[in-house]
Amino acid sequence: MSARTLLPPRRLVRSLAGQLFVVQVVIVAAVVAGGAVLAYLFTAGRADDAARRQVTAVARAVADSPTVRDAAGAPDPTAVLQPYAERVRVDTGVSFVTVMDTAGVRWTHPLPEQIGRPFLGHIDWALAGETRSETYTGTLGPSVRVVTPVLDERHRVVALVSAGITVQSISAQLRGPLLALVGVAAAALAVGGIGTYLANSRLRRHTHGMGPAELSHLYEYHQATLHAVREGLVLLDRDHRVVLCNDAARELLGLEGAVEGRPVDGLGLPDALLAAVCGDAPVRDEVHLTAERVVVLNTSTIGTGLGRVLTLRDHTELQALSGELDSVRGFTEALGAQAHEAANRLHAVVSLIELGRHREAVEFATAELALAQRLTDRVVAAVGEPVLAALLLGKAAQAAERGVELTLTPDSSIDDGVLPPRLTARDLITVLGNLIDNAVDAAITGAAANPGPPEVTVTARIEGEHLLLRVADTGAGIDPGAVEDVFRRGWSTKQAGRAGGNGQGSGDGGSDQQGGEGGEGGGHGRGLGLALVAQAARRNGGTVEVGRERGAVLTVRLPLDRPVREGAGEHRRVAVAP
Repeated sequence: MSARTLLPPRRLVRSLAGQLFVVQVVIVAAVVAGGAVLAYLFTAGRADDAARRQVTAVARAVADSPTVRDAAGAPDPTAVLQPYAERVRVDTGVSFVTVMDTAGVRWTHPLPEQIGRPFLGHIDWALAGETRSETYTGTLGPSVRVVTPVLDERHRVVALVSAGITVQSISAQLRGPLLALVGVAAAALAVGGIGTYLANSRLRRHTHGMGPAELSHLYEYHQATLHAVREGLVLLDRDHRVVLCNDAARELLGLEGAVEGRPVDGLGLPDALLAAVCGDAPVRDEVHLTAERVVVLNTSTIGTGLGRVLTLRDHTELQALSGELDSVRGFTEALGAQAHEAANRLHAVVSLIELGRHREAVEFATAELALAQRLTDRVVAAVGEPVLAALLLGKAAQAAERGVELTLTPDSSIDDGVLPPRLTARDLITVLGNLIDNAVDAAITGAAANPGPPEVTVTARIEGEHLLLRVADTGAGIDPGAVEDVFRRGWSTKQAGRAGGNGQGSGDGGSDQQGGEGGEGGGHGRGLGLALVAQAARRNGGTVEVGRERGAVLTVRLPLDRPVREGAGEHRRVAVAP
């Protein structure tokens, strides 16, 4: 399903890339136009200043000329000054050079018919001995002009000189630079437009031509999906840093705070899970244990080495249900074994009666009945909790069938109703069932090393504010160097040298003999038994101790009087008796 199928029907709205293209073209055009205007104004200003400096220099040079000073006192100044002024005008490139008397009557002018007429402009400051410039409209049109006085030897104003350049001439000088400026602006606009088009074409490809509203809706759907889906999702980049982690993944992995941007090896994940996440090979439906959950991991590569995507499914409940199913299966097998054994005993009693050995028949029947009833009476009297009582009776029958004697210590005592509701029957079956299964396996495997019949001793009692569950066996025990490994997923007797180990099948009712290498018959898969025991104890705020007497002794203490604290840290305590 494509992203567009999740979005409302598109209206005739320009895409995000198209809108950005229009905005960017307008911005580029505005910048280029603004720059061109500023450049023109700057050039025009410079040209105006240059014209003022030019006409000022020409007017002063003419006013300081001895020819002009001498001609001012002559009877016919025009005859001398008109040719001179025209020659200066042509040589300097100004529009006009006008010499006049102190009354403003022209002696010279580019247009001969204007000679003898009054000068058009202000001459008051020139009569006062100053030189000033102005823009004024005269006979030649608007011009930038300067009027300066002609002084005699006694510094008296005897004449005035005006030089100017028409605005039209200044504009003609600006025409070339202005055309060049327009060309540069057009080229800049074209380059900017092409660059903007290419950038937005790439953006259009990445956004699939969607508009802002569509992208916003897609983001909202994306966020809603991530928060609603119950399967954990984690995205990693090529450096194994977290890019995305949804709520379900945080809950399954027990993560708190901001995790985006953090390396995955800094999240406190179990070593086996971390190795699977960071490995090169894809993972398919691989079971892993976290602090409080059983998760199924799948991984795959994103694109061509861009990173990895992890999906996590919660199998804690399924694993617990599997354990209960294994226990029920064990009970069923035990009942079948007992029924078969009872039938054999009944045949023996009937045969003794048929042979006329009535006294021996009565003694045989009552002895077998007393032996079976003794364990039942002890379990029922000591353990009022029905789940534990049923589990112990079923495990005792299974152990007897395998040639192991399972006994309940005299100090065992648990009244009905004393266990809090949060300490579920599921967790009790997980803890005690796996401990007994592993102990039975260890007792059978270690029978050759220890004299006497294989035995498993169970203690179940309330000790202060804790429920104490202790299981001891007559096996070979646990090597002190392997204590830290017994609760790790995948640990087995073949790795650590423990007689019986934690059971290759290690489910409720699973064992090396039952499960084999593949864990068939073990409800939890290979090497999960004691790992699940530690997980259940940690989940309920309890501890696990590993000790040694004749063989291995495993003790679980579960608190009765307080709720489990979030983030309480490591609850498992491991110790080895000397």
